[in-house]
Amino acid sequence: MRISSLHHYPVKSMRGIALSEAAFGVRGIAHDREFLVVDAADVFITQRGHARMALFAAEVAGGTLTLRGPERAPLSLPVVQDGARRPVQIWRDTVMAVDQGDAAAAWLSAGLEMPVRLVRMADDFARTLDPVYAKRPTDQTGFADGYPALVVSEASLDALNARLIARASAPLPMNRFRPNIVVGGAAPFAEDGWKRIRIGGMIFDLVKPCARCEVTTTDQDTAEKGLEPLATLATFRKVNGKVMFGMNAIHAGPGVVRVGDEVVVA
Repeated sequence: MRISSLHHYPVKSMRGIALSEAAFGVRGIAHDREFLVVDAADVFITQRGHARMALFAAEVAGGTLTLRGPERAPLSLPVVQDGARRPVQIWRDTVMAVDQGDAAAAWLSAGLEMPVRLVRMADDFARTLDPVYAKRPTDQTGFADGYPALVVSEASLDALNARLIARASAPLPMNRFRPNIVVGGAAPFAEDGWKRIRIGGMIFDLVKPCARCEVTTTDQDTAEKGLEPLATLATFRKVNGKVMFGMNAIHAGPGVVRVGDEVVVA
């Protein structure tokens, strides 16, 4: 088995970026879910309620954040690391974040057609993981839903697509599931049974199946919503009322993984 693709998502719920290599720090892949869009009440927003976010993308390079969106000129601005702080809400967590300024807020507010701010998790803040699943007291993540990495196998998507085709539905791309690490060469849904994998010098504990939400039903190219893949997944991947696809993972320490690296079940 080998890594077939790697992805990160600098602004939570915006379009992902494919990587040839991924450097993992304490929170996960560098810049993954580093930024968050919040509403006027400082509560996070995502594609769940704002499918239009799928049409926006962000890239971080050399201390500069570049935002891109439909029918708008890109906006590049320096990443604000020390600035006005504000507590923001993501699920049950209150996170201390650094506001990225009025220009970013105005650009995004116009593009998303609602008043929003862009924030970055403060460097000195630790959003620790659910102790039921964490392997170490220091395990943490950025603005991901709950874990620093999501692992999916190519064969699992192939198996799902075969069922979609049998139901006269179109096959779907991997970007519907917003993974970080995609593994090739495994059996369908083999990742369900992996407790730990080794990739080069890095160890990942696969701690919890990923319960899938309505974001998977949003076309990442058009922002149009449908019923799939949740309707089909519910016929064979439902556990305790939730549809599962992929595995949430926690890395044991910093390191680098690359497309083509061997994946070994440890």
